[in-house]
This record gives sequence, structure tokens and C-alpha cells, in this order.
Amino acid sequence: MTKKASAVTYAALLRGINVGGSRKVPMAELRAVLEGLGHGGVQTYLQSGNAVFSSARQDPAALARELEAAIEAHFGFRVPCLVLDGAYLRAVAGACPFPAAELEGRQLHATFCSEQPGPERFAGLDAAAYLPEEYRVGDRVVYLYAPNGLGRSKLAEALARPAVVKGIDATTRNWNTVAKLVELTREPGPA
Repeated sequence: MTKKASAVTYAALLRGINVGGSRKVPMAELRAVLEGLGHGGVQTYLQSGNAVFSSARQDPAALARELEAAIEAHFGFRVPCLVLDGAYLRAVAGACPFPAAELEGRQLHATFCSEQPGPERFAGLDAAAYLPEEYRVGDRVVYLYAPNGLGRSKLAEALARPAVVKGIDATTRNWNTVAKLVELTREPGPA
């Protein structure tokens, strides 16, 4: 008898939807798309493209590609997606180099990347020129401390330049959202 793979809880992060009236993806329809792919426990968080689901499949990159194809088939446009498991999200939160508990959620952000950005991507960036804003690179994530928020951040603009992100799917979430996704993807303990 073969053992059935246990389900893993994932967060799907969609990039660039529901901003400025374009690329509308209603969360109820996103939940239906995920359920149509056979995923369970589907929930969405906010309108900015955060979904949580469980799947016995253990390949986040394949799940992301499948979701991108399903979204394109359903909505008629491509949306880059990252699928991250709960353990990875907990590791990102635990490795945060900034004092997250002491900061407002709007001051701290995590840019999740589809692959590890190498140091050469940041070589032309004079970090001292952006102080007091700061960034640190983690495991497929760039942490950004922006004391005046992301909307006013010059460092966030610099980190979004093609020299840094070209060829990588990346999407940013504020720390409140990161913390909520950690909570939503936490595996239930034994009953």
C-alpha cells in the first residue's frame, strides 16, 4: 500500500493585479480558479492578489506555472505568480534583519523573488545614498525598510529597476501582509 502524500499549505502571490482599475481579478473568481485546479482550503486575503490553499503536490514552481496558465485562460491576461509554502514564509519572517516587532507594517516590506537575486544585480546601487532607507537580501527575498512607506520610497524605485529585477518574477508585500500569510499558512497541529 502506498502512502498518500500529505497536503502542504501554500500562499500564492499574484503580481500587479487590481491596481489602478486594470487587470481586475476578483477574489471570488480567484478562489474558484484555485478550486478548479483541485486545491483545497482556498482563502484569499485583501484584494491585492494573496491566496492560500492546500495541495498534495510538492512543487511550488509547477503550481505557480499552472496557476498562471489558469488565470490567463480565465481572465485573458497573464499574471506572474509566486507560490510559497508556509515553512518558507515562516523562515523569511524569522530571518528578517530588521526589528519587525518595533516597526509599523507599512515601514517594512518583503519582495519575494522567483529566484535568488545575485550580488551583481545590486552592484550599481549606492545604498548609502538612500539612507535612512535600507535593504537586505535573504533567501529569494529582498527586505526593505522604508520609514516613510513604500509610496515615498526612492530605494524601492531603485530596487525595481531592470538591472535589479530583469528576468525575475518579483512581488512586494508589506510586513502586515507577510505576517498574515505566515498565520494563514501555518499547518494545523495534531488534534
